[in-house]
Amino acid sequence: MIRFYGSHVQLSEWLELMDQVELTSFEEDLFAEEIPEVEEIISLPEGFVSLTSSKNLKTHSEAGRFLRSRGLDYTDVIRWKIGICTGGEFAGRIIIPSFNEEGRCNYFVARTYGNSFKKYMNPSVSRNIIFNELYLDWDSDLTIVEGIFDAIVAGPNSIPILGSTLRENTKLFQKIVKNDTPVYVALDPDAEKKSLYLINNLLSYGVQVFKVDIEPYSDVGEMTKEEYKKRKNKAVLMDADNYLIYNLNTIGI
Repeated sequence: MIRFYGSHVQLSEWLELMDQVELTSFEEDLFAEEIPEVEEIISLPEGFVSLTSSKNLKTHSEAGRFLRSRGLDYTDVIRWKIGICTGGEFAGRIIIPSFNEEGRCNYFVARTYGNSFKKYMNPSVSRNIIFNELYLDWDSDLTIVEGIFDAIVAGPNSIPILGSTLRENTKLFQKIVKNDTPVYVALDPDAEKKSLYLINNLLSYGVQVFKVDIEPYSDVGEMTKEEYKKRKNKAVLMDADNYLIYNLNTIGI
């Protein structure tokens, strides 16, 4: 190890000494290039049957009744390429696939329409995706919601983040910033702090952000499509002042 005992070291001496120092593993990691995450391409699950045929929708009436109970119609089935599984690991579940910008399947949501105690079973792949990017228009406003049925209610240019957190290092966040896409944040009321955190991050990058009032509903999926449109039209344009007010109300000051 090199130690300096004097109070002054000439720059030339310092550079010469640095040439003799081998990088530690920590330093090597620090200066190493970040390896980008490779998006996984997956297949639709075993036993998948598309419901985009009205005949199939009628044949699988139990699945059809479930979809209607969630406010979906045949247009939604076509738009979201909805199907079911008649066998395999995901049997008895509604399947809603996600396609990347090249049209390849990169994820799917599997929701039971029967009596299974586990509502959702999803594939073991990364959630750092842009759900159904194939159909998104980055030049139009984008609605961010938590779940897939929230997204279906919110409209065609909406996206589920499959949870309540969207960090700066995610593909979706970075794509929003890159395209300067206006965003409507419509997360569940019980994720208010996370909503404000997301809004603050987006504002820091100069993104235009609106906050949609969801209460007294527990999520967007409980609304009718007409009700959500009304809420969206009344959404609050966020700025530093509005953010501060919402934040103070949230923490109870």
